[in-house]
Amino acid sequence: MAKLSLKDRVKVAAGTAPAPAAEPVGVPKQVADLKGHERVEPPMNETVMAWLMRYEKEFAEALPAHIDRSAFFAAVRAVLPRLANCTPASTLQALLTCARFGLVPDGKHAVIKREGALAVFVPMAQGFIDLMYRSGAVDSVHVGEIREHDEYSYTPTAPAPDDFVHRPDLRKSKEERGDVVLCYAFAWLKGGARSQVVILSREDAEEIRDEYSTAYQQAKVEGREDSFWHTHFLAMWRKSCVRRLAKVVPMSAELVALVKADAAGESGEVQVLHAPDPEDARLLAEAESASVAAEASQDAHAPTITRRLPVKRSQPRRKAPRRVRRGRKYAA
Repeated sequence: MAKLSLKDRVKVAAGTAPAPAAEPVGVPKQVADLKGHERVEPPMNETVMAWLMRYEKEFAEALPAHIDRSAFFAAVRAVLPRLANCTPASTLQALLTCARFGLVPDGKHAVIKREGALAVFVPMAQGFIDLMYRSGAVDSVHVGEIREHDEYSYTPTAPAPDDFVHRPDLRKSKEERGDVVLCYAFAWLKGGARSQVVILSREDAEEIRDEYSTAYQQAKVEGREDSFWHTHFLAMWRKSCVRRLAKVVPMSAELVALVKADAAGESGEVQVLHAPDPEDARLLAEAESASVAAEASQDAHAPTITRRLPVKRSQPRRKAPRRVRRGRKYAA
C-alpha cells in the first residue's frame, strides 16, 4: 500500500477522506495523530477515557491557564458515552480543538456532537461571547429572542440606542408570549459605543441552515432528524445571531479562528487545523511582551531632544534665484 502524506493521513483519521486498502487481518489498525505520528487504535475493551489520558500532555498544553482542567475533563467524561460509536481520531481532534479555544464542552459554551461516525466540535453562543470578552474591546453582549406578543420596535435609521427597543412582559409565561419570531444580538463596546443590532427571522435561520450545514443536509438525505439543527433549532438560531455579531465587532485572531473552525465543522472538515496552536500562542505572547519591554526601556533612557534633528533630503537643495536691486546684482 502506498504511503500517505501527513495531510492525507489526518483526513483519513478524521473520517473526511476514504480509507486506504484494508490491512491484513490481525494487524493493529494505525491512525495518524495531530503531529503526523502513527499510533495504534485502542482495542474495544479499553475505555475511551483511558485512551484519551495517553494524550494528557497534549491537553495540558492546549488548555489555557484560566480553564480549570478538572472541570474540563469532568465535562469530557459526561459527553463520552454519546461518542461511543465515533472514531477515536475524530474524538481526539474535536476535544483538542475545544481545549485550544479554552471552551468547556458543557452544552453551554461548546458541544461535542456525533455526526455519523465522527465527533464534531460545536462552539455555542456563549463560547463566541466568551471570546469576544477576551478580545478586550467588548464590554457586554446581549442575546435575546422576540416572541409573537412582545412589544418591540426597530428603526435602522435612528441613532443608537433608540433604533432598537424590546419590552417583553416577563409576568407572562413563554406560552402566553407566543412563539419566537425573531432572535437578536448586540454588544456594548469599551468606551460606551453600541454595535450594530443583528436580527434574524426564522426564515433567515432556515436559510443559513440549508446553505451552510452539511450535517443537516446529510441527515435530511438519509431521512434522519438527529442533526443539531433538528434537535436544538432555537439554540442554533441564537448562535447564528452571535456569529454574525462577531463579524461586526472588533475581532481578535482567536475569534476569527473560532469562526473558521465552526465553519469547518459544518462542512465536515478537520477543525483542529484552524485552532490556535499553543506553541505559536506562547511565542507570540513572548514576542509582544519583549516588544513592550523594549519600547518602555527606550522611553526611559532616551535623552530629551531640544533641537530639530537633521533630515536627509532626497533631492539636492535648490539655489535661490538671484535678484536685482537698482541695477545691481546680489546673492540672496
